[in-house]
Amino acid sequence: MEKEFSKLREKAGLPYVVFHSLRHSSTTYKLKLNHGDLKATQGDTGHAQIDMITDVYAHILDEDRKVNAQKFEATFYAKNPVNPLRDVKPPEETGTDLTNLIAALEQSPELVAMLTQALKGKAISS
Repeated sequence: MEKEFSKLREKAGLPYVVFHSLRHSSTTYKLKLNHGDLKATQGDTGHAQIDMITDVYAHILDEDRKVNAQKFEATFYAKNPVNPLRDVKPPEETGTDLTNLIAALEQSPELVAMLTQALKGKAISS
């Protein structure tokens, strides 16, 4: 398989990498895209043990945790903290029809995220 891969890589004018590097890159991107879902990544990559993913790719998860902590700190100490419901008018002002609800959701991705969490049964703290 390595020979075929080398031929394709050279034909495409790509830099030298070993075939296994593609598996490593794929696993890294999957962890990033699914926000650290270890079981989903394990299933997609075919690793027999989840420890392989946690041991080899832990730095990916640590980077995301660091970014999340920085975002939380910036929001917590901001003079005008983010309030996803700030610009949403109460039902008595907008009516309760579906059109107004859809318009409110289109204007507030944060509200969509909160509603999605609520529908999944997760607690929402204010």
